[in-house]
Amino acid sequence: MDAAAQDSFREFVANRSSALLKTAVLLSGGDRHAGEDLLQNALIKAAGRWHRIDEPEAYVRQILYRQQVSRWRLKWPRRELSVAEPPESGSGPDTLSAAELRVVMRAALSRLTACQRTVLVLRYFEDLPEADVARLVGCSVGTVRSTTHRSLARLRTLAPELAALGEAEAEADAEQPPSRDHSPVEVRP
Repeated sequence: MDAAAQDSFREFVANRSSALLKTAVLLSGGDRHAGEDLLQNALIKAAGRWHRIDEPEAYVRQILYRQQVSRWRLKWPRRELSVAEPPESGSGPDTLSAAELRVVMRAALSRLTACQRTVLVLRYFEDLPEADVARLVGCSVGTVRSTTHRSLARLRTLAPELAALGEAEAEADAEQPPSRDHSPVEVRP
C-alpha cells in the first residue's frame, strides 16, 4: 500500500470506526470484545484491497455481515455473557429511561440466536430492505420475513417490558385522529 492509500485508510478508520464498532457489537450480541475482533478482522481484510475499493464503508460493513454469518453457521458453542440485571422500572413502560432500554434490549438480543440477531440488526439497526438482508445472509426473502417475525416474537417473550413499550406507542398512535387529506386523486381507467 502506498503512502496516499495508507493516509486514506487511516482517515477512514479514524472517522468511521466508532459507527462500525456499534454495528459489530450489535452483531456479536452485545459482546464488545467480540465486536472489536469482528471489526478488526474486517478492517484487516479491507486494508489488503484498499486501492480497489470504491465505497469503503459499504465494503467493510459487508465484510462484518459475512463474517458474522460465517460465525453462526459454524455453530460454535456460544459463550454466556454475564450482565447486570436492569434496574427495576417505575410504574409503567413510560418510565423506562434510554439507558434502561439499552440494557434490556442488549440482554434480550444476546439471548437470541446469532441468525435471529443478525437479521434484526440488519433490518432495524441498519435499516436494510428484506431483499438486501436476504442477499447478505444468503437466504430467501421469505426466510428473512419469517426469521424477523419469529425473532421479534422471541424478543417480546424475553423482554416483556419491550412489548409493553410497543403497546404504549401503538395506543398513543391510535389516540391521534386520522388525517383528513381531501386533495384530489387522479383515477385512471
